[in-house]
Amino acid sequence: MKHTTLGLALALLFTCTTAALAADNAKPMVVRDYTDWVNPADQEAYEAGIKAFNQCLAQHGFKYNWTAWSHETGDTYSYSYVTDPLPWSAFDTMRTAGKACDATLRTSVNPHLKSEISAFMEFHPELSHMAKGQTINAPYIEVLYFKLKPGHEAREAFIDVVKKITAAAEKSKWPNNYVTAEARDAGGESPDFVVLIPSKSWEEVGKDPETPLWTMMENVYGKADAQAIRKSLNDAVQEQSAHVDSYNAELTYKASGK
Repeated sequence: MKHTTLGLALALLFTCTTAALAADNAKPMVVRDYTDWVNPADQEAYEAGIKAFNQCLAQHGFKYNWTAWSHETGDTYSYSYVTDPLPWSAFDTMRTAGKACDATLRTSVNPHLKSEISAFMEFHPELSHMAKGQTINAPYIEVLYFKLKPGHEAREAFIDVVKKITAAAEKSKWPNNYVTAEARDAGGESPDFVVLIPSKSWEEVGKDPETPLWTMMENVYGKADAQAIRKSLNDAVQEQSAHVDSYNAELTYKASGK
């Protein structure tokens, strides 16, 4: 599922596990994302500030992970930080636990920012296709943004299409993996849905599937139905974009013992 994966054509990134995708629907699993845009001249000072902030979190026994991603394409002076998948209730505890380091964030990081956005992303297991035991954690991740046309009809059409794609991928044992999440409270300019595709290398990022997406769909549903599904997707989407990020170990915060 590369490049024109869903038949069209961030910044929101996150990490997830297969267990999180199978979570009880009564307790939806979400991640929180912060994406920072940094002044190029301040890049070194900004990264030093993030390291100081992470050190402060460690000194106060902060127990939640923040995974860092550097934007490799698009705005390359951008960084995204995402939590592990958690129930909504965990963010109340996280907010309290992190207050001890707010001053470090304001003095060591904020002065070097051009801007920052934050959003929550909710996983949709029924819209995701991952091999058993595989996670989205990878050296590189391709991020596809989908901004839908206004109205509930576009959202329902998009969900219906991706459900059919996922069902076909499962039925045909399509070897390409992806995770779909929906933005929650992300602001008016943010995408409505994000599709994430893990890759082990740039070679893998650039490699097209042996069986392209819509060929796989035709094999399962027939040519006429596959074309109708593709048109429904095109009609629902207002705009789509993509970029690639790389895992940044130096700026990642891992809680002690995790």
